[in-house]
Amino acid sequence: MINRYLKVGKALAATIKDIAKHTGLGLATISSYLNGGNVREANREKIETAIEELNFEVNEVARGLKTNKTKTIGVVIPELNNIFCAEIITGVEDVLRNHGYATIVCDCRTDKELEKEAVDFLYRKRVDGIINMPVNVDGSHLKSFQKSGKPIVLIDRKINGIDCDCVLADNLTAAKNAVKRLVENGHTKIGMIGGPEEIFTAQERLLGYKTALMEAGIVPEEKLVVQGDYTIDSGVRCLENLVKQNPDMTAVFVANYEMTMGAVIGINELGIRIPEDLSIIGFDNTEFARACKPKLTIVTQPMREIAKNVAQIILKRMEADQRNPEASDFQVIKLQTDIVEGNSVRRI
Repeated sequence: MINRYLKVGKALAATIKDIAKHTGLGLATISSYLNGGNVREANREKIETAIEELNFEVNEVARGLKTNKTKTIGVVIPELNNIFCAEIITGVEDVLRNHGYATIVCDCRTDKELEKEAVDFLYRKRVDGIINMPVNVDGSHLKSFQKSGKPIVLIDRKINGIDCDCVLADNLTAAKNAVKRLVENGHTKIGMIGGPEEIFTAQERLLGYKTALMEAGIVPEEKLVVQGDYTIDSGVRCLENLVKQNPDMTAVFVANYEMTMGAVIGINELGIRIPEDLSIIGFDNTEFARACKPKLTIVTQPMREIAKNVAQIILKRMEADQRNPEASDFQVIKLQTDIVEGNSVRRI
């Protein structure tokens, strides 16, 4: 009796053998389901019904000790209230949950020390892999975890020196297309509010901005570029600085959603009219773009597709159980962005 049941008060906890007896299925099939494997739909329904009727609970601790896997994935992001981060996390969790994995999400507040503490915490929790939108560009926070041989997948930002998979939008082309749209409408004095210069994403978007101008025969001017920190406040501050230093500026490209919000706030507070006085193309969040008057033209990233790719890659790595694969095996997936038209760009 002791071998079959665990006493909890007066209740008896069901075991996998009880599910087998209840469903008529083999232990191998039930074990495959409980460990996130593929089973036939009819068998899945039988198992889930039995789990509910028998009040079966998986002993995750015991399973982890036996398999050396915790069925958990660590996710480390810069800001939980960032719309891009939130959308990606939601999409990743949806895929991982369907494969029996839970996530531990750590918000490092765009702080390198907190980011390292988060990774170290997840390492001690024995997570099976880490998904990271990195703040620290040298990758030192990931070195210890990398030695474990467990998979790491980066979102949005590459790190030189860290051999791992990476999923990101084609940021260079995204910025290039946005600025090209402004040039095609007759603008030559185009400002840019970019991100921190050490961040890979910000570097790519700045390069796209400059490339579009140079291809149009326009020499990029340093005074037309300001760099924020991906926050609303920095968007306000950067917009005000651009307008003050460049009274002849007719358009601005903002390379991040939060800073786009800030730029619009700054424009409103300065009494500038969109697009009569200043044209603007922002980044992400179609709902915010629709809420603005006039509706903003924005660059949109394929967030669902990014999340899906991230989850599928880390699942593939864990299922393959590869330790120290060759650097050539790792993928860098670049996904294309789109431009959603609004009424915030005036033709000159």
